[in-house]
Amino acid sequence: MTDQYDLSEEQPGDWWEVEGLLDLCFAPGRTFLSSYRLRDGVAPVKALCLVARDTYGILAGSIRYWPVTVGEKPVLLLGPVSVHPTRQGEGLGALLIQESLEKAIRLGWERVLLVGDAPYYGRFGFTKLEGVEMPPPTNPDRILGYELVDGAWAGVEGTVTRWPAASA
Repeated sequence: MTDQYDLSEEQPGDWWEVEGLLDLCFAPGRTFLSSYRLRDGVAPVKALCLVARDTYGILAGSIRYWPVTVGEKPVLLLGPVSVHPTRQGEGLGALLIQESLEKAIRLGWERVLLVGDAPYYGRFGFTKLEGVEMPPPTNPDRILGYELVDGAWAGVEGTVTRWPAASA
C-alpha cells in the first residue's frame, strides 16, 4: 500500500485540494459541527496533517489533527480523515491513521480523541471514552479515545475545550 501512495506533510498549497476532498467526502454543513468550533483560530498540528498522493500526484486522501484540552490535559483531536470515493476500500484511510498515530508517538503526544464510528475506529484501538464531553450536539457514544502512552486517558475527564490560540 505505501508504494502506491506518497504520504507527506500537508503544505499550504494543498489546502484547496484538501478542502475540496472534504467537501466531496462529507455532507454539506460539515463546518457547523462542534469539532470545527474547537478548531477555530487554532493552528493544526502541522507535522501530523498528512496528504496521500497517487503515482500521478493526484490527491487520494488526507488526515488532520488539532490540539485541544480535556481537563487541562493536552489531547490530539483527530479529524477529519478523508479518502476520495474512488479510492475507498483500498486501505488508504487505515494507512493514514496508522502512520499519523505512529508519528504522534514519536512527537511525544500521549492521547488522541475523535468523534466517529466505534466499529471502524475500534480496529485501530480506539474505545468509547467515559467522562469526556464534546460540545453539543455530539452523540456521546461516538466520542472515542486512543492511548499513545499506556494509561494516558486514566483520570482525564471533562469537556473538550479549545487549545489556547496563542499556544497553537
